[in-house]
This record gives sequence, structure tokens and C-alpha cells, in this order.
Amino acid sequence: MGIVVRTLTEDDRSWAIELMRERWGGEVVVTRGKARDASRLEGFVAELDGEPVGLAVFETRGAESELVTLDSLKEGVGVGSALVAAVANAAWRQECRRLSVVTTNDNVRALGFYQRRGFVLIAFRKGAIEKSRRIKPEIPELGCDDIPIRDELELVLDLRRDRA
Repeated sequence: MGIVVRTLTEDDRSWAIELMRERWGGEVVVTRGKARDASRLEGFVAELDGEPVGLAVFETRGAESELVTLDSLKEGVGVGSALVAAVANAAWRQECRRLSVVTTNDNVRALGFYQRRGFVLIAFRKGAIEKSRRIKPEIPELGCDDIPIRDELELVLDLRRDRA
């Protein structure tokens, strides 16, 4: 049986909150200098053999959706790709023109992942994480491969492309 992606429900919230605490240091996620409670956002759960193996939450503002968190508990089998596709389709159905995602300078795997799925780098915010740490002090100093976390990178997927 393959990956099944379904809408995040209230029954999933405690699992999602626990995952956010483990992966993100809590439910609050800070991007672009703005804090959001990711546990209250729309989202999708990916399941494999009936077990949750991934979570994506997003927020829609006008003609743009932002993928706020993406977590795959089973890498290399398409969980992240399936979740990104679900979020992009939901955003498109909500008449959004763009799907954005923000990552940090240390997360080169994420940067490659998103670019392989059609996202384009549109912004580099030097020193943005210092400001984010004033909002959420739990953001670690070191990230992937012990690289200092300093900057935000914003990528965008044009949802109008190939959907006309």
C-alpha cells in the first residue's frame, strides 16, 4: 500500500503538537518576523500502512499560501513530495497564485528538496534568525551539520504554471 494523504483533523492535533514540539521546539513557528501557532493551521497528514509518517501545515493569506512546516518521518519514500503536492493543490483550490516556504541557511537538504519540486528562491534575509530568536528564544544556534542558523531563505512555487 502506498502513501495516503488526508486532511489534518482535530483527532490528529495531539499527535501533531507532539511532533511539532519534537521537531520545531514547540507549536510556535517564526518566519518573516511573524510568530504563528502552527498547531492551529490547516494541514495534511501522510500515512503509510495506516500509520502517520508526515505532517504539513500551511496558512493562506489572500492570493498566497505559506507552507509553514513540513515533516517526513520516513525519508526517501515520497512522504514530503506527497505532502507538498497536497498543500499546493489545496492552495490552488483556494485560488492562491503562489505557495511560499521559508527555510534557514543551514538546511541545504530542504533547499534542494524544494527546488527539485519547482520552487524558486526569491529572497535571502540576512540575519533574520536573530530577530526570530527574540520572538522564540528556543531556536537553536546550530542547525544541520552544525552550521550556525542565521538567515532565512524564501522560495516560491508559482501555482498558475501548468494549471491553466
